Amino acid sequence: MTLHVAGLWRYTVKSLAGEPLPVAALTPEGIPGDRVVHVRGPEGVRTARRHHRLLGLRGTLGSDARPRINCHPWDSPEALALIRHAAGDDAWLEADEGLERFDILPLLVATDGAVVVFGRDIRRLRPNLLIGGAEGMAETFWEGARLHIADTLVRLDSLRGRCTMTTVDPDTLERDPEMLREIGRRFGGRLALDADVVRGGTVRMGDDVVLDRPDDP
Repeated sequence: MTLHVAGLWRYTVKSLAGEPLPVAALTPEGIPGDRVVHVRGPEGVRTARRHHRLLGLRGTLGSDARPRINCHPWDSPEALALIRHAAGDDAWLEADEGLERFDILPLLVATDGAVVVFGRDIRRLRPNLLIGGAEGMAETFWEGARLHIADTLVRLDSLRGRCTMTTVDPDTLERDPEMLREIGRRFGGRLALDADVVRGGTVRMGDDVVLDRPDDP
């Protein structure tokens, strides 16, 4: 396989739509600016698993390195109004740069072959990194492997168990509960790989990727 970087994304505000990137730094804390703001309510963190309309808002990182929601500074009244419309009148926003802000590990890595087999918009899977040139469901054999990309080294841990966020159409926000059942039937409920960064650096769209599997001779 000839592998390459085919996509990069950052999700500045947890559970909001992300932004594609032409280049990204990879650090042990993931991509800088990823999920550094989250939505909260009296019960704790609120996500699109229960408040799916959050996926209709876009989180970005401004040129001043400040998180933004639909172009509004994250801590502005305008951003708060958008969040409350999507997640309830008692919702608010908090900054959080601790590693616990990630559900599992700092990166999620998808492969183009699996996305083709999946047959749906890649945005439903919310990866940080898309690897191009993978054949079919090759990613199911990549657990424990490592990716060498430019001067970085990424460790692939395990396939990600998918949640109800995959049932939401990223454009219409319509929900299809059958989607999650389909992922269970066809893929054992798991698509894309949780990963962490062993050696940091900079990756760019089109960079070559070398797959290093523990069982390779």
